Amino acid sequence: MSVSLPTVLALDFDGVLCDGLKEYFQTAWQAYRNLWHLGDQPPPEGVAERFYRLRPVVETGWEMPVVLRAIELGISDEDVLQNWGAIAQKIVQKENLEPARLASEVDGVRDRWIASNLDSWLAEHRCYPGVIDRLKIVLSNPIHTIIISTKEKRFIEKLLHQQGVDLTHLRIYGKEMQRPKHQILRELMLEYGRDEVFWFVEDRLKTLQAIQKQSDLQGVLLFLADWGYNTPTDREVAEGDPTIHRISIEQFSQDFDTWL
Repeated sequence: MSVSLPTVLALDFDGVLCDGLKEYFQTAWQAYRNLWHLGDQPPPEGVAERFYRLRPVVETGWEMPVVLRAIELGISDEDVLQNWGAIAQKIVQKENLEPARLASEVDGVRDRWIASNLDSWLAEHRCYPGVIDRLKIVLSNPIHTIIISTKEKRFIEKLLHQQGVDLTHLRIYGKEMQRPKHQILRELMLEYGRDEVFWFVEDRLKTLQAIQKQSDLQGVLLFLADWGYNTPTDREVAEGDPTIHRISIEQFSQDFDTWL
């Protein structure tokens, strides 16, 4: 089967271009200390590594300190990966917490860090090997290139600027858009026209599955970035789904005709 190469390439940011795990953990640990009144207690040995492993279960920021609480309560990694929704709700209810309060604490920690030392905050992010070089090549070609992310646009711009990316021909839709990714893809398809060839790279399986449910977006070719924030189960599901293409970081760094 022959597939047309993309004329519109949409990319997620965190988990596809940028690895922010260190920042996620530091923000989550500070919020956890504040919420559970732990003072200046440092994280126990091995907790950061477990948090990194469990990060794929987090859909929204309020869940990050709850992941740490689950670790503290002795819940196994396997149980968290398999039953996170139920575990998170049980912890929130038992400890009389509200997602809104948890989210406010996480956002507050991050906002204060950024306000007091932006360079320090930016330094806790890294770009995945090879992806920035590939992005620069794509931007040098006549392809409409878009980033669709839940990270704020201003931070994406700063992080990419640090990597020497020319932002002139890059469109960025960040957290401030306050619309699901499938809605932004729909708007782009209306703007560019349905004759364009849309490819979208994302590391969250649930996001790709939400796009699959949109009947008017069936023409978008979907890719799961297997180096990002996803689990072995997510990758297995993608392997068995003919409309989602699992892609490795090695493939991403090469020409489009190697992606399929």
